[in-house]
Formats: sequence, C-alpha cells, structure tokens
Amino acid sequence: MSKLKEQLSIDRLTSIRRYLHQNPELPGEEFSTARYLAGILRELGPSQLLEGVGGAGLIAVFDSGREGPTILFRSELDALPIQEVNTFSHRSGKENVSHKCGHDGHMAALLGLAGSIVRHHPRIGRVILLYQPAEEIGAGAERVLEDPRFEGLYPIDYAFAFHNLPGFPLGEVLVRKGPFTAAVQSLIIRLQGKTAHAGEPENGISPAPAIADILLMAQKLSVANTAAEDFAILTPVHTTMGSLAYGVAAGYGEVHLTIRTWTEEAMRKLSARLLQYLGDLALRFSLRLETEWTNVFRTNHNNEEAVDIIQQAAEDCGLTLSPMEHPFKWGEDFGAFTQRFRGAMFGLGAGQDCPALHNPDYDFPDELLLHGIQMYKRIMEIILE
Repeated sequence: MSKLKEQLSIDRLTSIRRYLHQNPELPGEEFSTARYLAGILRELGPSQLLEGVGGAGLIAVFDSGREGPTILFRSELDALPIQEVNTFSHRSGKENVSHKCGHDGHMAALLGLAGSIVRHHPRIGRVILLYQPAEEIGAGAERVLEDPRFEGLYPIDYAFAFHNLPGFPLGEVLVRKGPFTAAVQSLIIRLQGKTAHAGEPENGISPAPAIADILLMAQKLSVANTAAEDFAILTPVHTTMGSLAYGVAAGYGEVHLTIRTWTEEAMRKLSARLLQYLGDLALRFSLRLETEWTNVFRTNHNNEEAVDIIQQAAEDCGLTLSPMEHPFKWGEDFGAFTQRFRGAMFGLGAGQDCPALHNPDYDFPDELLLHGIQMYKRIMEIILE
C-alpha cells in the first residue's frame, strides 16, 4: 500500500479541503482544481481516470472486474464570485472568489470515499466518482452528460450526491422521495422600442410600461405556498432601461427573472404561459421582443429505491434521519442526473450555528467530512454487498 493510501486520513482530507478552500475557481474555470485532484486520485490507482470531461470535469472509475451494479457519486468543483470575510489561515487567496457553498468539503469527502474503496475494494460492480464543473450556473451536468467519454461509462444503475445544509444539526441526514430541490431557470427579456427626445417621448416607443407590467405580473403569478402543487416563485433579479442621457427617452430595456417550481411539468406549463404573455405584451406596446433562458437547473427527483438505500445507510451509520415535508427552493445541477438515472440527493446538517450557504462568512465544517464519507461508503456497501 502506497504512502498516500496510508495517509488519506481525516487529518489529510481536512488539509486537502482547506487547500481547496484557499484556491477556489469560478464555474468553467476549475482546471487547476481538477489537476490537483487528479494528482491525488492517480496515486490511488483507479481503473480509469478521465480528465477534461464536459470542460474541467474529472472522473475516476474503480472497477471490481466482476459483473454488478454501477454507482455514480458526484461532487462539484466550482466556487462563487463572493468576497470572503473570514480571517482564518485557510481563507480564500483570491479576491471576490470563494467556496461559499461547501464544494471544497464535497470534493474532500469524495476523495475519502476513494481512499475507502482502495482499502476495501468492492466485491462486484463499478464505482464512478465524478467531480463536476460549473454546477453553480446550471451548465456542468449537461456538459458532462453530453461528453462521449461519459456516455462510454453506461450503464449507470444508481447516482448519489449530498449537499451540506447549515441550520440543521451536524450530521443529520435529510431526504425525501420525489422532488428534493426545485426546478429553477432564469429568463432574460429584451424589449426594443425607439428612442426619442426626452421632451417629446410621444415620438418614441418606450419599454417602461411593459417593464412595469412584467414586474407586477411576476408577483401575480407567484404562489408562495410551499404545500401547493402549483408552487412558483418568479423573482425579478435585474432590470435596466435606457442610459444616463437625460435628454433621451429610453428605447430599450431588459428584465431578468428567476423562476422556481417543484416539478419539471409545472415549469414547462409556467414557461409556456409566460412566453405567451410576453408575446402579447410586446404586440400591445409595439416592442420587439427577444427572450433567452439561462442557468437551468432540473428538479432533483429522488428515486424511491435510492431514498430507501440512503435511509438504511443513515440508520447503519447511527445518524439522525429527518424526512423532509417539502423540497428545498434552491436549484442543484445534480437534477440533470436524477432525471436520467435512478438516484437521489440527500442533505447533511452542517450545524445549527453554521453561517448560511452563499454567505461571505460561510465555511464547510471539517467535522462533517467523516459523516459524508461514512454515508457514501455505506451506500456503496448496501448496493455492492
């Protein structure tokens, strides 16, 4: 057994996690992160090590050589454009870039699973460890899925991932059957009219009335009741109109909306209704309309059998299990995998006093690493025993 195999302890994984925290990279730019992880994985001797998958993606395959199920475990590579305010020694070394969603911890936990596989190789089947790029912008999962090298790993029988959850007791396992996170996508609405002299606005075509109508419409179409089947949140995140030229009446404007529903079907219906409304609105105000969808996150739809396995693993690990009544309202790119494979995402409590995700003072709790590794390891054992 190599020195690295012996040293891939919790202390070593904590050091790796903190190194990753110090060296964050934005979505689509995670090449140095992937190279660093590849160097560690290479010494563990996987059956296959694939780099540059779907961009900066990294895949390690551990194959028993015997027929059996294939399990995919996924972590994320990317950080966020947030300035860290912490002062500890492993704080981010990059201005306005930091791991404020805990992806550094998720990566380290997946390395811990790799170390466990090397020490106790599964008797049957295959284990695929995926380090996915560009999760935060809802693009990386689809890029990986479209990569021929990933398709070459089929069939995949199960897919699992966890996300740390501040505000819940450390190590508590949260899961539910069906939707675990919302379907989320953003819409850019561009409205082209015609400029005019600010003293003669009647000679132009202003986007202002249409923009006001859209902002009111977003409120009317929102259904904030999380127990409702037609739950939906339409959030205006950015608007712009005209320019700082006080003699010119605006002729162009944009509205950016983020839309959330519990299911893909609800999202399809709401999107169609929204586009029909915008087409009618543009005709009413004589505006040229352009729309663009971006940052698309599919619903994480948890398979019942996969959830049963997670629940069994939590019990076997002695962790508190808390079934969730409603999904989380945030989007997670792992949904692209649960839409295609039998899989599930679960949450691990990061501590009730842990700062919230995407807060500038957030940091993944090192104490959670062991729980994440234990859960992954037990899930693997249940399926491949």
